[in-house]
Amino acid sequence: MAKKTYAVLQAEIEKLQAQAEAVRQSELDGVIARIREAIEFYGLKPQDLGFSARGTAKAAPTEGKVRRRRGGGAKRKVAAAQKAPRFRDAQGNVWVGRGPRPKWLREALASGKTLEEFAVR
Repeated sequence: MAKKTYAVLQAEIEKLQAQAEAVRQSELDGVIARIREAIEFYGLKPQDLGFSARGTAKAAPTEGKVRRRRGGGAKRKVAAAQKAPRFRDAQGNVWVGRGPRPKWLREALASGKTLEEFAVR
């Protein structure tokens, strides 16, 4: 069996990658169709799937602690590996102190409150 050259192997790789992408797209079309069917059947809303009103995805809930949503809605599970909240308000909103400050905290600080008032002790 003759050794294949680098150029021949690269051409085979490109051909296989194109085939893999075609199969992936075909499978993806089926997955999307099933998801749309389930959304329609169950009347799911973006918030039910962990998306915000602006359409950006939030971290998917996983097994672990249970926390109330803002507005006193249904409970949802939050990852147990998540960091403990460092800041909390009276409505149950929490922030772990990483990433951008959430809207509820920015608004409270703008109204004259201090970060220390929300510190979890």
